[in-house]
Amino acid sequence: MERTIELSEDQKHLIEKFGVYMERSGSAPAEARILALLAVCDITELTFEEIYQTLLISKGAASNGINRLLGHGRIEYITKPGDRKRYFRLRLDIWEKNSQEKLESFSNIGLLWQEILDQRTKETPEFNQGLDRMVRFMKFIQGELPAIFEKWRKMNP
Repeated sequence: MERTIELSEDQKHLIEKFGVYMERSGSAPAEARILALLAVCDITELTFEEIYQTLLISKGAASNGINRLLGHGRIEYITKPGDRKRYFRLRLDIWEKNSQEKLESFSNIGLLWQEILDQRTKETPEFNQGLDRMVRFMKFIQGELPAIFEKWRKMNP
């Protein structure tokens, strides 16, 4: 028996808001909204049908979004005894690892920016100074990250 997922207007707005944010970060629209739905919905494990019907997206878009999210480890599925359906849910156990990887990736791009700065002509000092400031900030972040994560772990064992 299929459940009907009821969302409040506030929940729908939040899904859309989160979806737009995730799209700007590089996610496909359906993928972003699936992630948002699984975070916002009061039911924390949803079937494929519940996802595409609630979001009013095509089966293909839902399938592609789910597969990408599974591939990136952002969601997982479970099965239930006597039920052949897969139930998708957020992976809340990896947010710290994902956050650390994203921050490290952000700071590591500083190495590429440094290479660019090293190759730049000295004829553009104002531009180069701005680029140098950005590179120094990224190096600063990279140096501070281990202490930030260690402090967090000590506060939240």
